[in-house]
Amino acid sequence: MSAITLSSEEKSVLDWVDGEGDSMIAAVRRWSGINSGSRNTDGLKAMQAELKDAFSRLDARVETVELAPSETVTPDGEIKPVEYTPALKVSARPDASVRIVLTGHSDTVFAVDHPFQTCRDLDSDTLNGPGVADMKGGLLVMLHGLLALERSPWGKQLGYDVLISPDEEIGSLGSGPVLAQLGARADVGMTYEPALADGSLAGARKGSGNFSLRVKGRAAHAGREHHLGRNAIVAGAAFAKAIDALNGQREAVTINVSRIDGGGAPNVVPDVAVVRFNVRVGDEEDAQWARQGIERAVADINTRDGIIADLHGGFTRPPKPMTPANLRMFEWTREAGRTIGLDLKWNPTGGVCEGNNLWASGCPNVDTLGVRGADIHSDREIAKISSFTEKAKLSAVMLMKFARGEFDAREARTLARAL
Repeated sequence: MSAITLSSEEKSVLDWVDGEGDSMIAAVRRWSGINSGSRNTDGLKAMQAELKDAFSRLDARVETVELAPSETVTPDGEIKPVEYTPALKVSARPDASVRIVLTGHSDTVFAVDHPFQTCRDLDSDTLNGPGVADMKGGLLVMLHGLLALERSPWGKQLGYDVLISPDEEIGSLGSGPVLAQLGARADVGMTYEPALADGSLAGARKGSGNFSLRVKGRAAHAGREHHLGRNAIVAGAAFAKAIDALNGQREAVTINVSRIDGGGAPNVVPDVAVVRFNVRVGDEEDAQWARQGIERAVADINTRDGIIADLHGGFTRPPKPMTPANLRMFEWTREAGRTIGLDLKWNPTGGVCEGNNLWASGCPNVDTLGVRGADIHSDREIAKISSFTEKAKLSAVMLMKFARGEFDAREARTLARAL
């Protein structure tokens, strides 16, 4: 691939991005102070109001999208619906010949009562705060990349859809169908999870599934009639041990038993248990192998006298391999980075994100275009201040090159269809 260069018009657009640095940092400080944990409906609505105002600067339609509910298994074994706050969708030029989908999320992992609620400076280039990297900083990078595109002479040549979801940190069960729809009609995708602190991007991603095994036994007095009881927790623990034993049998497969709910008073044989676990896989063959192992373990538990077990959940994010189509996206990202002095690298990861969802719909994508950060999902989360304009300029270059046709987005989509 021959090296690309920047025109004088493109350089002028990037100069504008440089001038937006202070306002971007002021915005992320304000947004970080809004608790928008995935289950905090009020906080998610407050954050959405901020985002509506911010994205209204674009020449685009801004609207909310209702998300279908999903189901969850409660700690006492009941099946209940889970409702979601609406997502925010921003759309421009639906009839454009080249279309891009850009995705991000407004939720964080920090609940409303979590002690990590404020933003502070650790040094002149480091912000510490909830969501500064994952991914309120990324949303600002996305926004300013699009604003830069609109300031360029080629903005009208590119159509885009933005989806900002409220449920990414809990699996995108509500927003998943919308991501699939948008990905299916886009040529390529751009997602704004944080890059690593050194600027490295995520390459191939594993697939992920979240499961719950509901176990029902029979309650009884632990002293007088223990023999009449059927201990659901003991059965659930046996299942947990069986699926944990699958670890190490297939290189790319990991199974993490994260929680067992159930039980109560020590003088009662527990009649309900819920075993929750996560599965990571490298490809679809891994997923099939893991399903078969899990199903065998479920069948074994159901052979126990007086025990009934049923499995809920599934693989919600398929693997995202480094296919030729996704590799082409990374090559373009690297080329765009070189025009602004970045030497971008990428590495495979076991983590998952909306990029998995987009790829499942056939949409090639790069999914770590957000700010440089570290220690996400902890009270040590940081974002590098200098990376806000840096990464916004990267997105601006990519979007302008897609609009001009120097990066042929339809070529990447054709490569994806050829698989």
